[in-house]
Amino acid sequence: MSDSRAVARAIDALRRGWPIALRDAHETVALLAVETADDARLKAFDVTGEANILISAARAATLKLANQIDAAAPEKPVIVARAPWIDLAGAVALADPALDLATPLKGPYRTLPCRGSDAAGAALELARLAGLLPAFFVAGAAPGIEVTITPDDIAVYDDSRALVIAARARLPVEVAEHSEIVAFRSLDQAGEHVALIIGTPDGTPPLVRLHSECLTGDVLGSLKCDCGPQLHGALDEIAAQWGILLYLRQEGRGIGLINKLRAYSLQDQGFDTVDANLRLGFAIDARDFGVAARMLRLIGQERIRLLTNNPNKVERLQAEGIDVLERVPHQMAPNPHNQGYLDTKRDRTGHQL
Repeated sequence: MSDSRAVARAIDALRRGWPIALRDAHETVALLAVETADDARLKAFDVTGEANILISAARAATLKLANQIDAAAPEKPVIVARAPWIDLAGAVALADPALDLATPLKGPYRTLPCRGSDAAGAALELARLAGLLPAFFVAGAAPGIEVTITPDDIAVYDDSRALVIAARARLPVEVAEHSEIVAFRSLDQAGEHVALIIGTPDGTPPLVRLHSECLTGDVLGSLKCDCGPQLHGALDEIAAQWGILLYLRQEGRGIGLINKLRAYSLQDQGFDTVDANLRLGFAIDARDFGVAARMLRLIGQERIRLLTNNPNKVERLQAEGIDVLERVPHQMAPNPHNQGYLDTKRDRTGHQL
């Protein structure tokens, strides 16, 4: 039987620098997150100094450790054989591409096959859920294991069907006095998603905007992206008719705030937003649009017009059973700081700009 509570404990343990174990049908592996380990925790986890390092294929490709087949599947796991010179600092340098220029990497490295690929792949997904770099010290066994989980446990934990309406209230906003806010909570995960229903439903399909949380753009006014202008522009467009803004707590296309800032650092080094995510070891877009589909169903709207420049959003919502009747363009004027970002969205992720 799957246990989502165990996954919550595992995420907490990883963020605190404590070891966990992942068990699949073939083996059980002990894991210690590279990002939150320190010398004392690593020594307790790996007394003999022989634990290997688990990273993503995307990161391994950057380090010239993955062949073309591996590199084609960014989330595929790759194990790097631990060498005597790979201490904690060396492991961090392996894991974090933002340090590539500051920390010359030592080599050569040797990769090993992932026998328990289910467990190894699930570990990378668990890192994303925890907001950590997808990199672990990995061993067959270790002392002090906090919790043992399975890939099925992670699948249940990350199930959008667990989302429920937690609260709703009238919320007059600047663009529309007649608005209602609806908060959604997962029974398993922390963090609440929000829907703002603007105007009065009139029987026509609502104009819907899916907006992923962006602290830097929405709150701080970052010029590196177009998120802030898109958010406020969507409110204006919806208010001119009636519709729904879904505010999804999926910062950084699903990789979390800290990893998004790491991606920013890579962009400062000359990488575009796609390559930055891949070099970190994540998918180009790790968001779960099943969450948005569940939110729409819970408020009784399964036939919508979608305000987006991203055809992939249309396809992924339709795959979740939402009937998208029309894609409505949503374009913002560029600025000198985000022109390259917008060009990348057009050229590499299919946005129709």
